[in-house]
Amino acid sequence: MTTNQISATLDQTNRDAVMAAVATIKEKLPFLIDLTAEQRKSLPKMGDKSRAFVSKALEVATQNPDFLPRSFDLEEMRQDVELFESLYPILLSLTQLHELVDDTCIAVGSDAYAAALVVYNFAKASGKGAGLDAVADEMGRRFARKSRNLEAQGTTV
Repeated sequence: MTTNQISATLDQTNRDAVMAAVATIKEKLPFLIDLTAEQRKSLPKMGDKSRAFVSKALEVATQNPDFLPRSFDLEEMRQDVELFESLYPILLSLTQLHELVDDTCIAVGSDAYAAALVVYNFAKASGKGAGLDAVADEMGRRFARKSRNLEAQGTTV
């Protein structure tokens, strides 16, 4: 038989509450942006080593603003550093939550799929004369393969 990795329910009230919490997070962070793949790729990234570098640069700039060009906005840099430092723990927390939700979805999806395979196999085996032939055939379409000639032509079966 199948191994059940998770046995839980999520009622509509709790689902709605979670969705409202996500909406509240988005509302509290109205400055969030959506970068394109190209933008993400082209931007320099700030990791742990870069955080120390940026912090040191802000300290140097604050203590020695005279060597910077007048067009350099020290307050904007300070604001960016502070926002990053405020967002970083949120990012870590949301990343952990995302991984937990993703892992749970994978596990419960696996449970459901494994159970569906058992149903399908029993329907195929005992469908003769039980009126399950049509249903088993319909379920079996999930496993149907396209012929290579039809795939090359872009035609579906």
